[in-house]
Amino acid sequence: MPSVIDLRSDTVTQPSPEMRKAMGAAEVGDDYYHEDPTVKKLEALAAELLGKEAGLFVSSGTMGNLVSLMTHTRRGDAILLEENSHIYHNENGGCATIAGVLARPLKSRHGILDAPTIEAAITGKEVLHPRTSLICIENTHNVAGGTCWTLADMKRVRTVADKYKLPIHVDGARIFNAAVALKVKSAKIVADADSITFCLSKGLACPYGSLICGSEEFIAEARRNRQMVGGGMRQAGVMAAAGIVGLETMIDRLAEDHENARLLASGLAALGFAMEQETVQSNMVYARVPSSFKSSPKDFVEKLRKRNVWVNPPRKDPIRFVTHYGIERDDIKRALEAVKQSLKK
Repeated sequence: MPSVIDLRSDTVTQPSPEMRKAMGAAEVGDDYYHEDPTVKKLEALAAELLGKEAGLFVSSGTMGNLVSLMTHTRRGDAILLEENSHIYHNENGGCATIAGVLARPLKSRHGILDAPTIEAAITGKEVLHPRTSLICIENTHNVAGGTCWTLADMKRVRTVADKYKLPIHVDGARIFNAAVALKVKSAKIVADADSITFCLSKGLACPYGSLICGSEEFIAEARRNRQMVGGGMRQAGVMAAAGIVGLETMIDRLAEDHENARLLASGLAALGFAMEQETVQSNMVYARVPSSFKSSPKDFVEKLRKRNVWVNPPRKDPIRFVTHYGIERDDIKRALEAVKQSLKK
């Protein structure tokens, strides 16, 4: 039976043999006491790569974003974010129910907010309105197609943030995808951010975890908030060891995922799928089933699954395809042939 080509997400990656070996041999201690040497090494490596003073290991990107929001804001404050951002739509309302902040969703083009839109949404001078205390961006932007915030995009937001004395938080779940796609150092791409989270468990192919990076003062307070939401860890070096391998070996490899995504996008377009080619910037392809296919997109996904190509059923119309570690060029060719056959009656 042919192997499954799983294009649902880059979270389905399997840890590399080097990661498994590192996890088994990891030196560990109690992280509550700051005594796990492998966690400390991972946090320092993450901070160095992103040009920040310190890092904090957390269980997930969702926890990382929540802890960052709690650290930047006070209850009753407002935060500004893009209307289809992960923080707003896919973190179960944690910003409201736990952090206690009001999210103001803003319209964008391909997930990239412009400075006038941000500035127009800032409130707080009058007591009738919540105080705007944070600007959040997502890089790469998932729902927009894996699009990248450029250095110029970030600089424009920084100018507004400085004018109103606001911090910027980056949901950088796939920040290294953005850095590789833009061919810039990861530290440079977040130089204008006050804090950033990124995931180890997506393109870097680790089985667990995310990091928050920022100033030493910010991370010290974030550590307190991590404890508040149940994120304290003990011998976490077993998991952190895989993260170190991911940061040392998986970043440059992301270029292969991007190349495979472009190959997939080109093939889907040739088969009649509709998409905005300019959004295919990293490891995602969002495409609509051809109008000649008379059944629903969900039916198409089911037909594709029977041919051992897995994608998630679309919430709306576009179907998301995600390339990642473990998916090779030949897999993309096989997937395209399965797509072609699934379009037939």
